[in-house]
Amino acid sequence: MDSTATEITHDFPPFFQVHKDGTIDRFGRKPEFAPPSDDPQSPVRSKDVLISPVTGVSARLYLPTTTTSPLPSPPQKKLPLLVYVHGGGFCLGSASTPKFHHFVTSLAAEANIAAVSVDYRLPPEHLLPIAYDDAWDVFRWVFSHESGSGPDPWINDHVDFTRVFLGGESAGANIANNVAIRAGPGRLKVKGLVLIHPFFGGKEEDKMYKFMCPSSSGLGDDPRLNPSADPGLPGMICERVLVCIAEKDFLRERGWGYYEALGKSGWVGEREIVESEGEGHGFHLFDPDCEKAAVLLKRVASFLNRV
Repeated sequence: MDSTATEITHDFPPFFQVHKDGTIDRFGRKPEFAPPSDDPQSPVRSKDVLISPVTGVSARLYLPTTTTSPLPSPPQKKLPLLVYVHGGGFCLGSASTPKFHHFVTSLAAEANIAAVSVDYRLPPEHLLPIAYDDAWDVFRWVFSHESGSGPDPWINDHVDFTRVFLGGESAGANIANNVAIRAGPGRLKVKGLVLIHPFFGGKEEDKMYKFMCPSSSGLGDDPRLNPSADPGLPGMICERVLVCIAEKDFLRERGWGYYEALGKSGWVGEREIVESEGEGHGFHLFDPDCEKAAVLLKRVASFLNRV
């Protein structure tokens, strides 16, 4: 075997390493897949939809069973919708990864909302900002149903477009925040933004992010890493923002920093922050049945249901 083929040029544990020949090793991680469920007896039905035949970007849609029965007749009362962006360091996971699928299913049932989980393309095969653009395309696709004549009947019949939310966790929260800024001011209105354990940049250069996003400096002058440097932050069109942090999360202070920067930016809206004591990053995904995960789920559901 050619020794240059196995030479490592970029090493970012525990996410991936890149070899000189271009081979990408995700440290033995095998893709996990949770299938969608269209069982009318389940609390929430789900299905996968292709968003763009050109890019191959897709999304997983969720709808409470009580709402989808009977189809196709629309219900009297339409539902809020959450456009959700999964985490994974920008480079791992998908809408069908079991922990993300379980969380969105549970949230749709708890809050009685519709949801669209973005299946964005991953770096380093698809370098950033592709993931941001994919999330933006899914968000615009959702609003293509606003007149009731979009390509998907679940959204046409069951979504209240005055109550569309954006949200995500970790890297997904970063992307969701970027979409919220990109959306306003404009026609695509965001009711609220939910950021769970959001990933934003620190004071040091983020070499992994810089590798995944060659156009980035990896520093605080990049508005994607540091939203307080984004001139669009004060004009972000959403009524309220919920920031969820965890006491033992290495990103805790960055979540607080975002919350404080939002208040100082001139943005006009209601901001809230909630902290899970004694817990670490993404605890609600790794131990979804624990008491504090249930508390977090109810807190997010309450935020989405507030009139």
